[in-house]
Amino acid sequence: MISTLIGAVIAGAIIGSLARLVLPGEQNISTGLTIGIGFAGALVGGLIAQAAGLDNTNGIDWIKHIIQVAVAAGGIVLYGNMQQQKRLP
Repeated sequence: MISTLIGAVIAGAIIGSLARLVLPGEQNISTGLTIGIGFAGALVGGLIAQAAGLDNTNGIDWIKHIIQVAVAAGGIVLYGNMQQQKRLP
């Protein structure tokens, strides 16, 4: 159980970091939030890949990981837009 949680946090950190790398410009987002959005992106992206039948391949599931990074990048963009709207008068 504890190893699953540790693995999920590590996956969230990796997915979130990759999502920030593929986005242009600088994102004003904390490390903890990056891990949280990465974790959510990994979970939702994994579910999307599973629903599409792309999650169980021989070797590394590259397509699933690309979907996870794309979902996390979308989450980071969505968070950035929400923060920007809060600052506007």
